[in-house]
Amino acid sequence: MELQGKKIVLGVTGGIAAYKAVEIVSRLRKAGAEVHVIMTKEATQFVTELTFREISGQPVAVDMWEKVTHFNVEHIALAQLADLMLIAPATANIIAKAAVGIADDMLSTTLLATKAPIYVAPAMNTNMYENPITQRNIAELRSRGFHIIEPASGHLACGTSGKGRLPEPADIVRIVSEALTSQNLTSQELTSQNLTGQKILVTAGGTIEPLDPVRYIGNRSTGRMGYAIAEEAARRGAEVVLVSGPTVLEDPAGVRVIRIETARQMREAVLAEFPTASAVIKSAAVADYRPAAVAEQKIKKSEDDLTLHLVRNPDILYELGQKKEHQVLVGFAAETCKVEEYARKKLAKKNLDFIVANDVSEADAGFGVETNRIKLIDRSGRMTPYPLMSKKELAGIILDHVAEVLEK
Repeated sequence: MELQGKKIVLGVTGGIAAYKAVEIVSRLRKAGAEVHVIMTKEATQFVTELTFREISGQPVAVDMWEKVTHFNVEHIALAQLADLMLIAPATANIIAKAAVGIADDMLSTTLLATKAPIYVAPAMNTNMYENPITQRNIAELRSRGFHIIEPASGHLACGTSGKGRLPEPADIVRIVSEALTSQNLTSQELTSQNLTGQKILVTAGGTIEPLDPVRYIGNRSTGRMGYAIAEEAARRGAEVVLVSGPTVLEDPAGVRVIRIETARQMREAVLAEFPTASAVIKSAAVADYRPAAVAEQKIKKSEDDLTLHLVRNPDILYELGQKKEHQVLVGFAAETCKVEEYARKKLAKKNLDFIVANDVSEADAGFGVETNRIKLIDRSGRMTPYPLMSKKELAGIILDHVAEVLEK
């Protein structure tokens, strides 16, 4: 079992999603973990202590003044035994407490006392989650090294729809498992786990430009490369924002996804996130042109040829290159000929820190496949070729280079 011998302290707070925490405990135990649950008094209004005690096989802590069960000061004992602390669901209240260091109950006190990695899964009403105060508190936690598991979007218990749902227990357990198993990596591998506290902005997929209500101009990008980068960056502890064109891929766990369709929509989303980003990885295949006018009704087929008048879309990467201050900026050059020549020109023109170049005419690389073969060219002009490998492996290589530039 992958978590055999690992000790996890799970904090459960007073939200309707508390019932999902029961499945989280069950899955963690099946993976071999020893799970200790701390409930707030509000959480006991949704799920009983008995439920968690039976599922975890351990005493459940609620009150600071209850009988000691770990033969030590309770919150200190739990704080010290934890290999990892997880709060799921995390209400706006516990997030606010943690952000300013309030310690007025068992959970908030244990949080302040532990030196273990802390993972927080917010779950609340959309308006509460999007409130600037909550977002400021979440940003504060990130700056202190907390790992935020981004909430999902969908129908909420309050009757509204939006962002604020607790992710599925399977996704939360996977993130926790990856974090704990990474503790067994070699020192060389651990060196690559260095994106904690960094905000990584990734673009992925192709953009589409409408011709009429039915048709559009698009490209063959599936978004696999960008999604692999976003997922790997989140695994390494970064705050990740993924701006994605249309794709069939599922949202990577722990990643905030902004879905767009057109190049202009992508530009708007990217510029909004850019000032606070540490690094931007522009892997999206953005349409260079769009129709000058979009027909209000479907264009009907006739006996005549159809001529389209196309106008240029904004060059998002060039614009970022002109605006960048502290950000690391990474571009992609998907070419069908003169790959290295065109990539070097793009690197210089757009003020990039490095560029990832690949030949999309190759059957086993580029669009629509799980593998890729790239050349990485940096500002000094050094070119490093990489053989055919999975896009997940390449994501790690790209992020290693991002981390190296950030460190410098």
